[in-house]
Amino acid sequence: MKLQFSEAIKLKDGVVYNLPYHQARIDITLAKFDGVKIDLVSTLANLIDDVKKGLFKCRLIYGKAGVENIEFIPYSSRRKTTVRLITADNIEYDYKYTDRAHLNELLEQSGCDDIIIAKNGLVTDAFAANLIFESSDGLFTPNTYLLPGTKRQYLLDMGIIRQKLITVADIKIYDRIRFINAMVDLEDNIYIDSCQINI
Repeated sequence: MKLQFSEAIKLKDGVVYNLPYHQARIDITLAKFDGVKIDLVSTLANLIDDVKKGLFKCRLIYGKAGVENIEFIPYSSRRKTTVRLITADNIEYDYKYTDRAHLNELLEQSGCDDIIIAKNGLVTDAFAANLIFESSDGLFTPNTYLLPGTKRQYLLDMGIIRQKLITVADIKIYDRIRFINAMVDLEDNIYIDSCQINI
């Protein structure tokens, strides 16, 4: 199977968000798989003139030989009304592969808007987001994540969130669980109360 990766980059009113974090993740991925270096600044420089107004997801597809496709997709975030805890002890998704068949299967099996994936009793990520657990003690993200998200790393670097081991049994001690990714900020308030999760 051909190795192919994707990067979702936030573009709002002509401004590209968190580009150094996306560049770092691409660099790490290509170094691991002996790929050709991609420079995001020069790659995107002449492409964003047509998307100066509004919120877009820039979806960049790349492989070992370089960039394969770039598209700009109008974006709007969706609320979470039903979330199910799913156990997947054998799941691996440490690079942002375009092949998400296993994740798609888990979401479909859940019958819900989203899933929280547990691996060996530890909380990892949602279907397409990192998780932030909120309590009176602060905001915490699992240190047993599947994919190191760019927004997650930014929030860690800013000291806004902290890493912590979070078990399935710990979920109930938190008030709510927030979903974040490159397109969704904490301020977008995409969350579910912990008591609403189907376990």
